Amino acid sequence: MPEYTERHARAGVQAKLPSLECWPNQTPGYEVAIEVPEFTSVCPRTGLPDFGILRIRYGPKKWCVELKSLKFYINGYRSIGIFQENAVNRILKDFAAAVKPEWAVVTGEFNSRGGIKTTVEAKYPKTKG
Repeated sequence: MPEYTERHARAGVQAKLPSLECWPNQTPGYEVAIEVPEFTSVCPRTGLPDFGILRIRYGPKKWCVELKSLKFYINGYRSIGIFQENAVNRILKDFAAAVKPEWAVVTGEFNSRGGIKTTVEAKYPKTKG
């Protein structure tokens, strides 16, 4: 049996999380940068915590994310077993679905573990390359 299974790979991708709320944007043509310096999730295989810095940058269109709802949403990851790559992509997917921005970039810069530091970046809309 492989150490990492399909069950591990899918872990957390469909987990129930608090909703992201939005409010009507009043001024087009600017950028918002949000930093979460203490992002935490759980490795789906080992159950050990993953720590890192999460950054969300976006160009608001009709909506802006309500920061308290974002805080509750992000804190929901503390008890979810999910790979770092899946966490970043899930956050982008949920953020884009709720906020419907012109564009968005979610970056997870995860702390070193076993001598390897990982940075994951996902973009909306998806770009080639």
